[in-house]
Amino acid sequence: METMVEAPSSELPITMKRVLATLEKNNATAEERAFVQKAYVYAAAAHEGQLRLSGEEYLLHPVEVANLLAEMGFDAYAVMAGLLHDTVEDTKCSIEDIKAEFGVKVANIVDGVTKISMMSFDSKEEQQAESFRKMVLAMSQDIRVPVVKLADRLHNMRTLEFQKPHKRNQIARETMDIYAPLANRLGLYRVKLELEDLSFTYLHPDIHAQILAWMTANKVLDQDLLNRIIKKIEVILEENKIKGFVQGRVKHAYSIYKKMVDQHLSLDGMHDIFAFRVILGSFSDCYAVLGLIHAEWKPIHGRFKDYIFMPKANGYQSLHTTVIGPEGERVEVQIRTEEMHYLAEHGIASHWLYKEKSGSVNMQEIPQFEWLREVLDRQKEEPDFREFMHSLRLEFFKDEVYVFTPTGEVKELPKGAIVLDFAFLIHTEVGLHCVGAKVNGKLVPFSFQIKNGDTIEILTDKNKYPTRDWLKIVKTARARNKIQYYLRTKEKTAAIHLGRELLEKEARKVGLNLSKIEKDGYLKLLAESCVQGSVEDLLASVGYTRNSHQYILRRLKEVMSPSEEVSEGKSQIQTKKDPIIIKTGGGIIVRGIDNMLTRFAKCCNPIPGDSIVGFISRGRGVIVHNVTCLNIQALEIDRLVSVQWDGEENRPFPASIHIFTSNKIGSIADISSVFKVEKVDIESFVAQSLFDGRLKIEVILYVKDIANLYQIIDKLRHVSNVLEVVRNTGES
Repeated sequence: METMVEAPSSELPITMKRVLATLEKNNATAEERAFVQKAYVYAAAAHEGQLRLSGEEYLLHPVEVANLLAEMGFDAYAVMAGLLHDTVEDTKCSIEDIKAEFGVKVANIVDGVTKISMMSFDSKEEQQAESFRKMVLAMSQDIRVPVVKLADRLHNMRTLEFQKPHKRNQIARETMDIYAPLANRLGLYRVKLELEDLSFTYLHPDIHAQILAWMTANKVLDQDLLNRIIKKIEVILEENKIKGFVQGRVKHAYSIYKKMVDQHLSLDGMHDIFAFRVILGSFSDCYAVLGLIHAEWKPIHGRFKDYIFMPKANGYQSLHTTVIGPEGERVEVQIRTEEMHYLAEHGIASHWLYKEKSGSVNMQEIPQFEWLREVLDRQKEEPDFREFMHSLRLEFFKDEVYVFTPTGEVKELPKGAIVLDFAFLIHTEVGLHCVGAKVNGKLVPFSFQIKNGDTIEILTDKNKYPTRDWLKIVKTARARNKIQYYLRTKEKTAAIHLGRELLEKEARKVGLNLSKIEKDGYLKLLAESCVQGSVEDLLASVGYTRNSHQYILRRLKEVMSPSEEVSEGKSQIQTKKDPIIIKTGGGIIVRGIDNMLTRFAKCCNPIPGDSIVGFISRGRGVIVHNVTCLNIQALEIDRLVSVQWDGEENRPFPASIHIFTSNKIGSIADISSVFKVEKVDIESFVAQSLFDGRLKIEVILYVKDIANLYQIIDKLRHVSNVLEVVRNTGES
């Protein structure tokens, strides 16, 4: 700790006394606990007079956050940051004030949490990517930053009923998409479960109520059945003289819902909703008890997972099996050692609880956080924010599978990955020449989806190379990046060759020698002016038909024979500082390309106010996409061009939205009345009943710009029975 300052005496609330008691139990020193008490007094003074939406004193929130952090097992620095995490954002205190009072470590954690709190996760894609970059950077500097934020979010979710309905939905969706997966990655399993269940309650209240009613009606919550199964497992342990203890529970409502969705089941089709943990003393006991459980109850084929031999990315270890229980019900059993259980319960916090006498925890040395180092490396090498976001969502917030190389080395890939993804993970050259594989000794195509425990041997052919179709099937950003780089290089080489041939042929017709012109530097001068790049870029633009060879030759003559109008000795050609700007007449400005038609992509329906990008198609001019459109990822990057709205759009544009509502009488009429009041023209209106009881309505409507669209979306979100309204921009 920094220089000790005696905290003012103050009557502490019960929760704060509990925080200090938990810290003492977690081996915090008296000096550390005194600093925590001082942080409480400081926060109380800073938040004096502030109230929460519930009407309670605001101080209640940071105290509850600190209590959560102490219960999770984090140190005094994290707990102090929990008490102080809102002072910089919501009071007159500054980071410098925090640093002066509590030291650099606490100030840095508070600063990181403040920056995350100020991020907007439902903003435009580029801003969202930048938010993630900042979060990842903060995590790399001190993993307690996102942990404090998770505790903050958990307490806010516990009191979410005081927010307005639209705000509740927004926060719940953000929690489900961002914070619950983050808690899982940090090994904070109990936090993950509660965040998911609370989010589910607000996102799908009707389905949540149905599941609880079904559980009650079917006596799923009957403690007697749980106790009978626990007793039976305890008897098995006792008869075989194995020391351990057993826990039992009913699965959470969201876990049941997720299984229904994943396996296309109805509630009546749900069976394995009981879960039991057997906590044992040794590694060998785990496998012994697994055999005893299977001997007692019939195991279900394909439902065994060995996370002891192949731990999850967050370090989680356990044996998982599902059996037919004593009364015919499916029962999931997890078997682990006490140390494994401790890690499963506390996740990243276990490293502070088991810290050495030095008290330091070096995140760079903890192997189960290799994924964080991968994110850091990825954001350095991936300048394209769309690719960075896609890889982050796909690879770091999804379930993972673990497979083996022929030599027994374990490799981790996101769930859904195929053989081709594995090939690129091994080596770029292996991926580029992959033609198939042997999975567990059986020949399979490279599109084969891999599963946990597979042993994979890649087959290659030096004469085989990637095609653009590969981009449609790979699942990892690494594979996609390598394929795109190869295709861009190959296509650009061909375009340069074709462009040179066309220019040479046209030059010969008028008695010019292109090689001499290039040697004299005229081609380079034109390239800097025309395409703002190299001679190769200029030739490629001709090969790609971005610029016609006739146009380039005409401009070349102007460079070689400048007009009499000169300024400071230079011909009046446009330079990099004076780019070509072409108005198309369609509400779009295209930079650097002459005489091009523009069309709007149907997949994402860009409207004025959106960030947009153009794609030069063959024969159809420039196709304008929303920058968030996933279809852009499959396009040739060299044919993308900068475009912008010209600010003079005076016609309506089509926009696509999805409305999710309870399937109740009058829902469609209420929604239609909004369109009537707002005088919205509708191109199509398609309603579809979903298996979970909701109604999904896909609407294409005409709007003036993005502000007009979100004004309509906001009106729809306040309609009775409407659960959510989202814009469809081709992102998923």
